[in-house]
Amino acid sequence: MGRDGSIDWCCLPHIESPSIFASILDIDRGGHFAVHPSDNFDSEQRYIEKTNILQTLFRTSSGIATLTDFMPLKEHGRTDVPAPPAIYRNVTCNKGSMQLEINFKPRFNYAHSETILRPTKRGLSATGNNERVFLHSPFELRTKAGEASGSCLIKEGETVWIVLQYGHEIPVNTEACQALLKRTVEYWLSWVHSCELSKCVFGGPWHDLIVRSGLVLKLLTHQETGAICAAPTTSLPEEIGGVRNWDYRFNWIRDAAFTVQGLYNLGHVKEAKKHLKWFMSICRQSKEPSEIQIMYGMHGETELKEQDLGHLSGYRNSRPVRIGNGAAKQKQLDIYGELINAIYETSRYGEDFPEENWHFVKKIVDYVCQIWNTRDAGIWEVRGESRHFVYSKLMCWVALDRGIKIAKLRGFDAPLERWKEVSDEIGNSLLLRGFSRRLNSFVQSFGSETLDATSLLIPMTGFLPFDDPHVQGTIDATLKGLMSKDGLVYRYQGEDGLPGKEGAFILCSFWLADSLTLSGRVEEAERIFTNLLKYVSPLGLLAEEIDPDTGGQLGNFPQAFSHIGLINSSLYLGMAKGKQQMGPPPMGVASA
Repeated sequence: MGRDGSIDWCCLPHIESPSIFASILDIDRGGHFAVHPSDNFDSEQRYIEKTNILQTLFRTSSGIATLTDFMPLKEHGRTDVPAPPAIYRNVTCNKGSMQLEINFKPRFNYAHSETILRPTKRGLSATGNNERVFLHSPFELRTKAGEASGSCLIKEGETVWIVLQYGHEIPVNTEACQALLKRTVEYWLSWVHSCELSKCVFGGPWHDLIVRSGLVLKLLTHQETGAICAAPTTSLPEEIGGVRNWDYRFNWIRDAAFTVQGLYNLGHVKEAKKHLKWFMSICRQSKEPSEIQIMYGMHGETELKEQDLGHLSGYRNSRPVRIGNGAAKQKQLDIYGELINAIYETSRYGEDFPEENWHFVKKIVDYVCQIWNTRDAGIWEVRGESRHFVYSKLMCWVALDRGIKIAKLRGFDAPLERWKEVSDEIGNSLLLRGFSRRLNSFVQSFGSETLDATSLLIPMTGFLPFDDPHVQGTIDATLKGLMSKDGLVYRYQGEDGLPGKEGAFILCSFWLADSLTLSGRVEEAERIFTNLLKYVSPLGLLAEEIDPDTGGQLGNFPQAFSHIGLINSSLYLGMAKGKQQMGPPPMGVASA
């Protein structure tokens, strides 16, 4: 949603569905749904406090008006809540008067399909790609070439409702819309307060940003399945005009494991448990651990074929526009450690641990014993040659370490001596082959001399303590070799098999702050953390990366990883500054 009142990206009925509005990826062909003043205007945006309901304030020479946009949630057991996915748009004139205009230009299936508009008693319908949406509008609409437009005058104290429904048309009226808005506000307030934020570490100066980050994670969680997508967009570039444009509307095991921890730390146990249960069930569908994918569709789909949409020009002419993700079939060894660590972190805090889950975990740990010393594509999904990535080996160590801990904690049968033997072998390899004496730092892959920000996670897993010279050397090397300015950290040095460059990675920047905090270097950490907060959007949102030269956000938006980093960094700093901790610390620091 732009500050001009235009919906520029929307996929229905699900976050991963083909787009209906995609002007963010092609301003001419993509389609949009705009409501704004006819005259010149200034605008600003905000959320209704502690909700996911967006307001855009318009100011013209003749008046002031507020556009309120929300999508109601399906409330279980309620029959008076509209069933189809819908967008509710309310415009209220606060002062004077304002001439409003609407422009409705749906383009189904990523603008592949022809749009046919037909009038209805309450507005019009739009069809394409065997899909249909219904627009309820007080505007008198004119249609031409699959596009509808109209205008109306609204005076002080007056309000109008514009409703878009997907799939089915349900009559609406002002009273019903207002009641639905009220219930939606109450839902979000209840959800935020359910984690008792006021009693935890997040009650400090960063409270509002933490609340917003939690609300972002909730929106990225599929209401039906519990799956969590990395971001709700595709092909927003990591470099303007470049080719590093990917579809992030999928559930990565890695991202999901971090998100589960973030939700637990915020006190949203229900969502965390639901998601953990979901991706456990998805993984168990694989006959062998080798068949577990690094990512799945939001309904558990395994075929995520990557395609280029050549007819779309891309965000600011950044081609290609991609749907699907070819990395789905990559070999990434770190996922086993992240998966088992998430299981361990939840199970050690009193969660149920069925026997069938242990058989699943045991099988994975046995498999890690076999394959830990093989090459893979790594956490960053490089499209070049496979390597012995240090982070992948680290997470194989985590898989074994957490497997041993679960077995001891629950009294499960396991080959503990063998697991410990392999764990020690991995640990020795990390120290001997993954550490550069010249750089005095852990490196990206065995035998390399290039840095990688994932090395900052080594002490967070419990592999080494924070005061270990290897760890402090790695932190100092990161400050020197990967940090740009204001604490902005790049993911790694060197080539990755793709042309062009990328921005500083926001999550890695938070990792640096975390490492400094937990090393006792709190002043350095807080300085970096507060500098990072300068790049947060006015709505409290973060993309994947920051351009250090311009300060602009890059990549898909908003990004779960970035908001998880913000949550965890504030937790670490709050703990270091002596405030009350809520929930288990992220990445298993306390379990080391």
